[in-house]
Amino acid sequence: RDRSASLAVTLRHLLALPERPEIVVVDNASTDDTRALVAREFPRVRVVALPSNRGALARTHGVRALHTPYVAFSDDDSWWAPGALAEAARLFDAHPRLGLVAARTLVGPRNEPDPLNEVLAASPLGPAVDLPGTQVLGFLACASVTRRTSYLDAGGFHPLLFFGAEETLLAYDLAARGWGVTHCPEVVAHHHPSPKPRPGRPAAQRRNEVLTAWLRRPLPHALARTRDLAADARRDP
Repeated sequence: RDRSASLAVTLRHLLALPERPEIVVVDNASTDDTRALVAREFPRVRVVALPSNRGALARTHGVRALHTPYVAFSDDDSWWAPGALAEAARLFDAHPRLGLVAARTLVGPRNEPDPLNEVLAASPLGPAVDLPGTQVLGFLACASVTRRTSYLDAGGFHPLLFFGAEETLLAYDLAARGWGVTHCPEVVAHHHPSPKPRPGRPAAQRRNEVLTAWLRRPLPHALARTRDLAADARRDP
C-alpha cells in the first residue's frame, strides 16, 4: 500500500519469470499513484482495487480473483526466483494433500538467508510420507505458494488479525482440515524489505500472537502465551 516504486520493481521481476504467471495486484486503497502506474507501465497486470485497507485479507481477494489451481503470494517488496513457481507446481501436482509451500527466503541484494529458513527446516513436526519437505505450522506470507482450494477451504487469512504474524493461524486452520503445510527449500523467494522503521509493528505482532493462541489453542497454552508476550512487551523499549 502506497509504495508504487517498490511495487514496480517487484512487477518487473515477476513479469520476467519464465513461467509467465498470471499476475493480480490487490491494492489496499492506496493514496499514491499505484493504480495509475500499473495501468500505464504494466498492461499485462490486473488490479483489484479495494475501497479500504483490508490488511492481509487482501490476499483472499486476490485468490478469489484467480482461477488457477495454485496461487503464489508476493508483497510489494518480494518476488520469486526463476523456476520457483514451476517447482512449486510440480510439488503440488505430485502431492494431493499439500496445501501450502513455505519457500526458502533470500533477503536483500546479497541474497542473505532469512533466519526463518533455519527455524522452518528444524521444525519438530518433521517429514510426512505423503508430503515433500518438512511439516511446519508457520511461514512467511510473501514467500508462500498455496493450493487455491485448500486456502479457500481453510477460510484464508483471518480478518481479525489484519497484518503482522497472521500466518500461524492460517497454518493451524489448514492442518486442522487435513492439508499439509511444508517448508520446501527448493522453492525460492526473494525479499527486499524497506530499511525504514515500521512503527507499531512489534505491538501488532504480539497482539496477533495472543489472538491466535486464544482463537485456536487450548486454554493453558493461551494463558501461558499471553503471560510470556506480556513480559516480552514490558522489556521492549
